[in-house]
Amino acid sequence: MPPVPTSSTRIIVALSGGVDSAVTALLLRRAGHDVQGLFMHNWEDDEGYCTTAQDYQDARAVADELGIALHRVDLSAQYRDRVFAHFLAEYRAGRTPNPDVLCNREIKFGDCLAHALRLGGHALATGHYARVEQGPEGPALLKGIDPGKDQSYFLHAVHRSQFARALMPLGALHKTEVRDIAREAGLPVHAKRDSTGICFIGERPFREFLAQHLHAEPGPIETPDGRRIGEHEGLAYYTLGQRGGIHLGGMKGFDEAPWFVAAKDVARNVLVVVQGAEHPALYCRSVRVEALNWLAPPPQQARLVGVKLRYRQPDQSAQLLPQPDGNVELLPQEPQRAVTPGQSAVFYEGDRCLGGGVIVETRL
Repeated sequence: MPPVPTSSTRIIVALSGGVDSAVTALLLRRAGHDVQGLFMHNWEDDEGYCTTAQDYQDARAVADELGIALHRVDLSAQYRDRVFAHFLAEYRAGRTPNPDVLCNREIKFGDCLAHALRLGGHALATGHYARVEQGPEGPALLKGIDPGKDQSYFLHAVHRSQFARALMPLGALHKTEVRDIAREAGLPVHAKRDSTGICFIGERPFREFLAQHLHAEPGPIETPDGRRIGEHEGLAYYTLGQRGGIHLGGMKGFDEAPWFVAAKDVARNVLVVVQGAEHPALYCRSVRVEALNWLAPPPQQARLVGVKLRYRQPDQSAQLLPQPDGNVELLPQEPQRAVTPGQSAVFYEGDRCLGGGVIVETRL
């Protein structure tokens, strides 16, 4: 946790209505800080799938239990303009984006942090499972100590300067400890289920949601050698490495091995599929990464790093090669399966997150 001038410093907690942010507020209040809550309203939903209304009531119950003020800020317009619009544009382009990464940079540690400072807060505290350490060279982002909950992957795109005003007390705890603290303190959300997925999609089927916002253009399904074997429902509905939902099987001239999405040819609107979970076309040996954000000095020459190419993936050893155009090429020591353009590649040195960027191209 970054140092604060006195124990009574005002800290604004991004109070979401969940157990993690509730315990964050509790711990900071116990430490003697002037704690206030801030609930972000990020999405307008007329269909009842998003849980914002209930989450706000839960945040109010937590604030009442802790005896702290609760503010509410409507950031739904900013979210639509800077997160949701990008989400749709990426799917139209045949890529698979991660809106949580952009939300952290643009909304939570952008607009929400700015609002917290306007409320007189010294810092914005969140319930992320990550650690921020302040040093003479600036703030450093570290993994949370709970390997099953570490969220540094989703924070890599936040500008480094913004971490100077960030507090993440839960980074030093395991999730089981957080639940225990909440239960022992009698917090009303101690048993509340963790949220999963993206708020604006909610519990509805993902394909159903995309169909409401994107025009799906069916097209051919082909093998790598160009044989047409079926028709897809729209490239946006598929992701690399996907097995289910392709609706292929029992075709003459092919065995019964399952089919997997190997590539999207956006220019021709073709979905390329292969048989077998270990087909070579599902793997890559080179990854180009752009839209970089560095949380440490950018490397000037090749260096070995740990990299996550998807959330929860164990760090993969890879050679990071800076390119003349300012982007990087990754050469993993082991071939990587189903690396997906639009997702994030996040670099590590031990527990420290060095930064990351967006995967734009892979090569076998």
